[in-house]
Amino acid sequence: MTTEILYQDTLPGGSHWSFTVRRGLSLRLVDVQGGANVGALFYNPQNMLERYNAPDTLKCQHTFKLTQGNCLYSDMGRIFCSIVRDDCGWHDTVCGNTTKKHVREKWGERTYQEYKNGWYQNGYDAFLVELAKYGLGRKDMAANLNLFSKIEVDAVGDLAYVENHSSAGQCIELRFEMDTLVLLHTCPHPLNPAATYPKNPVTYQLFESAPLSDDDECKNHCPENQRGFDNNRLYNLGIGGVA
Repeated sequence: MTTEILYQDTLPGGSHWSFTVRRGLSLRLVDVQGGANVGALFYNPQNMLERYNAPDTLKCQHTFKLTQGNCLYSDMGRIFCSIVRDDCGWHDTVCGNTTKKHVREKWGERTYQEYKNGWYQNGYDAFLVELAKYGLGRKDMAANLNLFSKIEVDAVGDLAYVENHSSAGQCIELRFEMDTLVLLHTCPHPLNPAATYPKNPVTYQLFESAPLSDDDECKNHCPENQRGFDNNRLYNLGIGGVA
């Protein structure tokens, strides 16, 4: 089946953007050159207090990483979106963002006033800019995803960034199960050891999702996901309960 792209654009490396994706649409993110990192946060546009919850997403699916078959949960036990395709097999959930101090110490400082679009943006401030567009601020920032990035853990719990994890053309597809405000940035992963500030662009595409089937991989990934879909069903009926 041919997928009609309803809208697409490319985010340059070291930039940020946000938009609302309605229920029934899918978002495809494509690593253009390889080595991309996409910081991502999710909010309910009808109730900004409801937002992506990393601990619940991981513990209810018994995982440290995210990949195809996993769902992304809100702090109300509902599912923002499901990962229906993943070419990479691993997306980081725990390492957070770069900060202005982190970027300056690692790659030097390039201000917008001096370098314009060649400046060095950091993930934390990038999210703050997008949050401000919706009347939100520091207190509203949750733990974020780092899509396309893989982190290995050794026997004593130390974390290590895996270089060249994502290749040019690889993608991840998110099917949205409820209307969702999506915040994105393409700033470097905080553990990226690159000698120069990485600027890897990412293309995003929006298209209609296929209907949810009884044998859906994400819904049947675990019993917790089935309850999550039940919570969404109640919410979409206007009942709003949590199973």
